[in-house]
Amino acid sequence: MRLDTRAFALAFGIWWGGALFLLTWWVILLHGASADGGAIGQIYLGFSYTPLGSVIGLAWGLADGAIGGFLLAWLYNLFAKQD
Repeated sequence: MRLDTRAFALAFGIWWGGALFLLTWWVILLHGASADGGAIGQIYLGFSYTPLGSVIGLAWGLADGAIGGFLLAWLYNLFAKQD
């Protein structure tokens, strides 16, 4: 069985971007907005625990998740072909 790399990339991108967006709002609601991005802010430039930071995190998560999902599906298809 082969995986559709574009669909897998899109699904992972939406999942990771959405998770980062929701995590940011969770922190904002519990602890208030903060310009400090913590460890996530060191990886994703411009990220912070603010409403704007959640949108920046969503964009970074979409891109990062799409690349990761594409690579995962591509590697799966590469190794599954060798059976």
